[in-house]
Amino acid sequence: MLILKDFSVSIKNKPVLKNVSFTVQPNSILGLVGESGSGKSITSLSIMGLLPKAEISADGSIKFEEKNILNFLEKDFLNIRGTQISMIFQEPMTSLNPSLTCGYQLYEVFKNHTKLLKTEIKNEIISLFEKVKLPRPEAIYKSYPHQISGGQKQRVMIAMAIALKPKLLIADEPTTALDVTVQKEIIHLLQTLQQETKMSVLFISHDLNLVSEIADDVVVMKKGKVIEYGNAKDIFNNPKQDYTRALINSRPNPNRRFNKLPTVEDFINDSVDFSIETSEEREKYHQEIYKKNPLLEIKNLKKEFFTKRYLFGNSSSVKAVNDVTFSIYEGETLGLVGESGCGKTTLGRTILQLEKATSGQIIYKGKDITSLNKSDLKSLRKEIQIIFQDPFSSLNPRIPVGEAIIEPMKIHNILSSYKERKEYVLEILEKVGLESQHFYRFPHEFSGGQRQRIGIARTIALQPKFIICDESVSALDVSVQAQVINLLNNLKKDYGFTYLFISHDLSVVKYMSDNVVVMNQGKIEEIGEADELYKNPKTLYTRTLIEAVPKDI
Repeated sequence: MLILKDFSVSIKNKPVLKNVSFTVQPNSILGLVGESGSGKSITSLSIMGLLPKAEISADGSIKFEEKNILNFLEKDFLNIRGTQISMIFQEPMTSLNPSLTCGYQLYEVFKNHTKLLKTEIKNEIISLFEKVKLPRPEAIYKSYPHQISGGQKQRVMIAMAIALKPKLLIADEPTTALDVTVQKEIIHLLQTLQQETKMSVLFISHDLNLVSEIADDVVVMKKGKVIEYGNAKDIFNNPKQDYTRALINSRPNPNRRFNKLPTVEDFINDSVDFSIETSEEREKYHQEIYKKNPLLEIKNLKKEFFTKRYLFGNSSSVKAVNDVTFSIYEGETLGLVGESGCGKTTLGRTILQLEKATSGQIIYKGKDITSLNKSDLKSLRKEIQIIFQDPFSSLNPRIPVGEAIIEPMKIHNILSSYKERKEYVLEILEKVGLESQHFYRFPHEFSGGQRQRIGIARTIALQPKFIICDESVSALDVSVQAQVINLLNNLKKDYGFTYLFISHDLSVVKYMSDNVVVMNQGKIEEIGEADELYKNPKTLYTRTLIEAVPKDI
């Protein structure tokens, strides 16, 4: 079906792929795994002919049905894209046109590549939406991308990718940043479609547990090279390379809580710290923090959003946070989990006073913060900070990161001169695992993991007491994720931080948290000690979330 042989790519004379060789067999799923920067996406874009030819040079061959596509012109690619080879991109929101309805975007595909009539095209699209298990296919046909959830947008992208029945489907990180239940549905959907249509799938991911559930064969890449390739079961059960072994073990273990999460470097350097936090140590720490008064109390909190259907129509409301009550104690990490749309982020934004509560109380250090004046609100901003999911979009691309960290320090009068602030920022950069020269660089010059560290540095520069981590490790690959989790835990010990850790990744939440709050449709399903809740969930919803987590290899 597809054969890459000694395929190499250089961009502006810099080698990025080096002698990559593998085969995608007919009617099979090949998993392509590795860290960010390993060359996974460059490989997929090369197969699709989407790399800018003016800037790249390529050697070797990529043969699709015995034709070397490296010799193809753009018109040749136009003939096979969509019809023979199709692709699901990582981020559906940026891949779908926000100004066109979902139905029309698929309509264009059929209009350009088939001779079907308008009514026949619509019937085909509705049938495709049903096939990818979209609820209310007729309504979604008329909906714009912003009007549907992340999981639904991903299904629309899958429907578009399989519309013309391609022989090869490339799925580039199709479930990254989706919650576990939607992730499980998408994986099951891809498997079902592959079996029904007999197409081949190149499934690209940094999540090895996920790949182990779907792939027949696996390619492991590192720094542009293939370092391991073979049958999925053989590789996952008996990895030959330390790097592969490291990737498999960098995820939090559901049965043991290591004091320090092992990273890829730890395994390669044979420096893994296997010491485990005992249940006695954990219980002692909990007794210590829970005997104090709560740092933050949420009491009967509600946040409603109101919308009008038409100019003079009746307004409707959505209860994003519905009568929520819980407490967070100083030194605690409270995990907050639930599916997309359950109200996690709205709750975090309401605590930060970025959204005004409809009713209820948010009591911080004994004071209700829901009705603060501007001066008090400014002081609160220093005390309560947030680490965002995507630090790149929260950093100004036009100023160096050092200046971006200094900027809020100046607003909150932390230290008295620029010189003092710069010295302090240089210390913090070192603390979060960056170097002094990074002070002068711009956001686009950093990797995803480095940008997350910059976001953390900017947060701790204000010396807050309480930090909301909103999906702050979800989009990171496993090795970088382990490094950032360790960093957050170390900073918590050094600075005495208290965290509200929001995530859809239940294995990470379990590792990080003392207690866990499970939310569903704006309400709390259950609250409990992290280990106990995972062992003995009380509600069907929590049990469903836990069962959806990809099983450990």
